[in-house]
Amino acid sequence: MSAVNTVKRGRLDLLDANSTGEYVDLVSDMAGRVAGRLGAASAPATSTPIDELRRRVEDIDMDAEPLGGQRVLEEIDRLFLQEAVWFHHPDYLAHLNCPVDVNAVAAETALAAVNTSVDTYDQSRIATLIERKLIDWTTGKIGFPQGDGVFTSGGTQSNMQALFLAREAALHGFSGRQRSERQSRLVILTSEESHFSVDKSALLLGLADDAVVTVRSDVEGRLDPAALEESLKGALNAGKVPMAISATAGTTDRGMIDPLPDIARIAERYDIWFHADAAYGGALLLSPTRRDLLSGIERARSVTVDFHKGFFQPVSSSALLLRDPRDFRLGTWHADYLNPEESDEPNQVDKSLQTTRRFDALKLFATLRGTGADALGRAVDRVVDLAHEVHEVVEKHPDLRLVSGSDLSTVVFRWQPEGVTDVDADALVAPIRRHFQEAGSLLVAKTVIANRPCLKLTLLNPGAELDRIAERLEEIAATAARMHEHTTRPTPTYEESLNETK
Repeated sequence: MSAVNTVKRGRLDLLDANSTGEYVDLVSDMAGRVAGRLGAASAPATSTPIDELRRRVEDIDMDAEPLGGQRVLEEIDRLFLQEAVWFHHPDYLAHLNCPVDVNAVAAETALAAVNTSVDTYDQSRIATLIERKLIDWTTGKIGFPQGDGVFTSGGTQSNMQALFLAREAALHGFSGRQRSERQSRLVILTSEESHFSVDKSALLLGLADDAVVTVRSDVEGRLDPAALEESLKGALNAGKVPMAISATAGTTDRGMIDPLPDIARIAERYDIWFHADAAYGGALLLSPTRRDLLSGIERARSVTVDFHKGFFQPVSSSALLLRDPRDFRLGTWHADYLNPEESDEPNQVDKSLQTTRRFDALKLFATLRGTGADALGRAVDRVVDLAHEVHEVVEKHPDLRLVSGSDLSTVVFRWQPEGVTDVDADALVAPIRRHFQEAGSLLVAKTVIANRPCLKLTLLNPGAELDRIAERLEEIAATAARMHEHTTRPTPTYEESLNETK
């Protein structure tokens, strides 16, 4: 009997020197199943209704007799892989999910098997040094000569840690009642199109309900520097303490980059922590033609970069980068059993909100060493070029309306031919998205711009082709027209109904 078919009842089968054969069989079997599904995927998703998916999961008895390695892989194949959403498929056009570099996927196998935690040096040894190498590489690309950083689970965690450090900087030297009183007056200034994690972080950090000051954006969706200074002066006049300005280098909806140099000047003039959320736009650090769009990011005090977006890494892979490594001390905690103060080892838990933490840097290492930064930069340029080409298709289409431009790779649009009211066009956005989602044939997103619902494409697949996307836009337009005709067709009279039945 093959190792993968063995059911070892009553004994936990751990990965060790005695189970390497079973490990190879299982991993090889699963890789084959994934490869088969990838090759056979004719659509980004299936049309299986959610009630059926829910029933399949609910019917599983998690306390039943174990299946054994072979049968559980078969179950995962049927239960998950058969119903997976495939981000590599050219008709996946919805969210900020990217196809992934194959070198990074191979590295993921090593991460799971070795199970390294990079919180302390003694648990990780060379893994700590490799992560430090990747942090140094990233801070160098940003323009932080002496910068530092730490890998995180994603942009939300990176933003929250940046704002946590900003809060501690603003409260440094205060304690007791004075600290509490000052914390109640702290505010974060950010644009109306910034990521929701800024508001969420304010809540988690115990700031006041009105701590996030929303700054007006210009008509293209970028933070308005004049409005920022106006809001800043208003906050100061109201007795508030500005703890951070959070700019966005790649807004989620429009893919716009705030004017970083102007924001930096204001932050420097008022001595306020300047955070740049480049979770989406950070990949432009590698662009051979658009790196200048991030000009000014080197003046930020902290930067968020998501490698699992434009760097084509498997989830999760993000980082928080700091211009001054000493800022990490604002949030450092020591434990005698983990990272005592007198330790001279490079314990990265000193910098992280997490304790146990995956060695996600190995995936980026594999991509840079296996594929190279130049290839990543060209891929980033390709998706941005593609988005601009799609913008032109939408602008020329008689029934579609481009709602916004983009510095990056989003396409925000509506179906609204001449004569169709805003209200009627609004009403079709959700049904159009739902129609294609339920069919599984095409995945698009929806959002709201200037109080109007819109459809949104997020292009992160450098292998996608303009002609195919243009065809999908035609499908969207045709579907919308049918829906509109159905909803606006007048109810037939009694006589008309009789004639229709003859």
